[in-house]
Amino acid sequence: MAFAIIVIVVVVAVLGLAFVAPLRRRRRERPGVEPGPGTTAPPRARPTEAPRPAVLTPEEQAAEADAVLEEAEAILEEAEAVEEPVAPPPFKPRFRDRLGKARSLFAGYIGSVLSRSTIDDETWDELEEALVRADVGVAVTTALLGDLRERVKGEGITTPQELVQALKDDLKKSLAPADRGLRYEPGAPNVWLFVGVNGVGKTTTIGKVANQQRSEGRSVILAAADTFRAAAAEQLDLWAHRVDAPLVRGAEGGDPGAVVFDAVERAQARNIEVVLADTAGRLHTKTNLMEELSKIRRVAERPPGRVTEVLLVIDATTGQNGLVQARQFAEAVDVTGVVLTKLDGTAKGGIVLAIQNELNIPIKLVGLGETVEDLVEFDPEEFVEALFE
Repeated sequence: MAFAIIVIVVVVAVLGLAFVAPLRRRRRERPGVEPGPGTTAPPRARPTEAPRPAVLTPEEQAAEADAVLEEAEAILEEAEAVEEPVAPPPFKPRFRDRLGKARSLFAGYIGSVLSRSTIDDETWDELEEALVRADVGVAVTTALLGDLRERVKGEGITTPQELVQALKDDLKKSLAPADRGLRYEPGAPNVWLFVGVNGVGKTTTIGKVANQQRSEGRSVILAAADTFRAAAAEQLDLWAHRVDAPLVRGAEGGDPGAVVFDAVERAQARNIEVVLADTAGRLHTKTNLMEELSKIRRVAERPPGRVTEVLLVIDATTGQNGLVQARQFAEAVDVTGVVLTKLDGTAKGGIVLAIQNELNIPIKLVGLGETVEDLVEFDPEEFVEALFE
């Protein structure tokens, strides 16, 4: 933008000089005022050559115009040759910076443990309370601490510092064995279904995922299959315009499966790689909702479509309620991964451990803020370290 402004200013200046110069010559060559009585006009020097005509001929005007254009073109070429400064990569939030609430809860208990000189019953009680209050869940907490007790005996751990380090290692290992990448298979249009109850941030998550895929060079199309809530289609339409992606939507109260199928066919016709499909989060009863989601998946699997991801979106602030939701949806649509939103706004970060350990469903993406860049791939090691720092 700055180069364009500079070029315009220079061109205007050059054109101004081209047309002002003849005017100045005409003023210099204009006869002076006759001297009044009693005055003597200064002698005029005899010109050594004939003065140029006051008005340029058409040929001269054309020549001067060509010269101005050539100079302007040279300036433009020079400006285009200068490289624009490279924009910095988008900011990626760190878990340590965004998990303040979860860390503050956990740090109090860990600090108390580290202040002790030995490992006693109160030490174990504090670790148990820390995990339960962080919403790891009673079953997972019991299993984790049981394994930790065996490790303390087997490895001869005697200090609270060694105990806390062993707990960190165990938490990382419990989260590690999982494929957290979003699955894409070249060929037929891939369908990624997003499921979850209303209010968890499902539609916004789809928009953010669409933006990420577009920035990585992959084409996407959005399918507004939540036909039971008009606001969902409108919100998805805003995201479609924002990320410059096509949107397929149906009539309010219409068949959501038909919307997904139309999106798949359009993706096939336009060589679009991924269909991101929103789904309803609430119908008249839970049974109706789960049956509807199962139907949508069956429709999405019809050629030329291929379902490669079913992502369950959960609000981290709901804690153990999110675990209940995960169980219900996993039974209906074979969930392949979890997107945990609003993780930065809760002290119940332990739900991460509960979901993966009890249901064996990997957490693939987590929301650490409101912006597009704040939806990031889940990193178990960074997550655990952030809780203990």
